[in-house]
Amino acid sequence: QVQLVESGGGLVQPGGSLRLSCVGPGSIFGINAMGWYRQAPGKEREWVAVVTTDGSAKYVDSVKGRFSISRDNAANILILQMNSLKAEDTAVYYCNSAPAVVRWWGRGTQVTVSS
Repeated sequence: QVQLVESGGGLVQPGGSLRLSCVGPGSIFGINAMGWYRQAPGKEREWVAVVTTDGSAKYVDSVKGRFSISRDNAANILILQMNSLKAEDTAVYYCNSAPAVVRWWGRGTQVTVSS
């Protein structure tokens, strides 16, 4: 069974930073574009950032200039560096391939931005 495990979330004040990590099997990381997604309370899950196998990245407009996605293919790790966090970034953050595969969703990691 494929398992993606997210970590690094927490409570942070507005303007603060967090670094999220996702680890999983090489069978996923080796051949797929990978993405970070988030789901805020009462809202649908949305795509946040994607990175291809060669490192090219794209971001949703709301996080451009604040978030940075990267990957370590050798270690099968996906990273999301989040800076200048805002209250509206509060959500559960998930990693998955891009496009996402339903059976690969993990439990996510909670990010709460609040003073």
